Amino acid sequence: MAAHSFKTVQKIPISLPQAWDFFSNPANLQAITPDDMGFKVISKYHGDVMYAGQIIEYKVRPVLNIPIYWMTEITQVKDKEYFIDEQRFGPYALWHHQHHFKEIPGGVEMTDIVHYKNPLGPLGRLANSLFVKKKLAGIFDYRYKKVEDMFGKWL
Repeated sequence: MAAHSFKTVQKIPISLPQAWDFFSNPANLQAITPDDMGFKVISKYHGDVMYAGQIIEYKVRPVLNIPIYWMTEITQVKDKEYFIDEQRFGPYALWHHQHHFKEIPGGVEMTDIVHYKNPLGPLGRLANSLFVKKKLAGIFDYRYKKVEDMFGKWL
């Protein structure tokens, strides 16, 4: 069975350095994640600058308020252009998340591309149809609105 994927694009009226500084800092993830996810970064950071090989650990409560441990690794970084995080331990059989940033007139275009696969074969596919796909869409919709609230709407 193939992985699921989705892409979001958002234009933000801030400079590329501002966008990079905010979105590449794991400490800011909680601010753009819905409260009902119970998202909390629990790892210690290894420096002030994101780098390939960096491990970030979280606790999340995506379903029925049950805490889940999630560890991602930053596998690739190109300063002010993109970074990629991949799950090492957590709720998915596969999680690969690309974060792209491009300077455009008046601001930055931010693109997220996510590939994911649920565990448990047919049961995981059913869960995706029933709630996982919808939950992920809701998380990224929330983030879109929070980013607009924080940095302004694209005109």
